Amino acid sequence: MFQLDYMDHRPLYEQIKEKMKVLIISGVLKPNERVPSVRDMAQSLTINPNTIQKAYKDLEQEGYIYSIRAKGSFVTPINNKIHQARIGGLMPEIDKLVSELAYMNFPKEQLVSRIEEIYGKKEEKND
Repeated sequence: MFQLDYMDHRPLYEQIKEKMKVLIISGVLKPNERVPSVRDMAQSLTINPNTIQKAYKDLEQEGYIYSIRAKGSFVTPINNKIHQARIGGLMPEIDKLVSELAYMNFPKEQLVSRIEEIYGKKEEKND
């Protein structure tokens, strides 16, 4: 599914979490699709299952996946209340980034163009 970078300064669970987010956001993993089990992921990456479990726990808290007892973990559908809470947490981050870019005199048009490009890629995937 993906490989870990053992030279990366971040903990392995954070790397797993970020790579899973990329797969979900990019549409590789679809809503309600089952994600690999903790055991399978641990075996394929040859790391401790507790590391995978921590990454999955964080992903569930952030609303990217949900778990069903004895069935596994699945990608959370987009129209979910948890996503609304996550959006509320991300907006201050955007405010901070945009404020910093404005401070550095980054052209507003380039920022708007970049946002439109990102949304365009998402629309292409949905077609």
